[in-house]
Amino acid sequence: MKRFIQIPLLTLMMFFSAQAKDVELGQKVPDFTVKNHKGKDFTMASRKGKWTVLYFYPKAGTPGCTKQACAFRDSIKSIRKLGAEVYGISVDSVKDQAEFHEEHALTFDLLSDESGEVTKKFGAKMAVFNMSKRWTFIIDPNLKIVALDRDVDPMLDADKVSKNLAKLQSQSGK
Repeated sequence: MKRFIQIPLLTLMMFFSAQAKDVELGQKVPDFTVKNHKGKDFTMASRKGKWTVLYFYPKAGTPGCTKQACAFRDSIKSIRKLGAEVYGISVDSVKDQAEFHEEHALTFDLLSDESGEVTKKFGAKMAVFNMSKRWTFIIDPNLKIVALDRDVDPMLDADKVSKNLAKLQSQSGK
């Protein structure tokens, strides 16, 4: 007689609902500290007073993530002209982030959230895998989320962010 392991429906529901609640537009950004691709500490609080683009991506070196990172690299001057800085974040290790950064001559910091805790704080963690969803946040100088894209096209993200930044800054008087 074969025995099957039965997992009660309530247990499954608890597992899938254990994900952090998604952050919302207008909310203050969760504070966090992680290592960048050089192994140096990065804290979200250090961005107070500055515009920030924080984009979550699933895995360094994969085709979509490479296209997205290279698009930000190629658009970084126009984004920086708007007074913003870009940070890519994934659950990859510092070593993997460093290799990805070097291989594609990226010109902005990659952040390592190896534990997945930051990804979870933002609600961007995939339900079953220790990977993040592809989400992009624009954070204003008061550390408030002023734009959030949960349906990111890796090839178009950087251009979309640049246009959105210009629009947001014109509305807020920079």
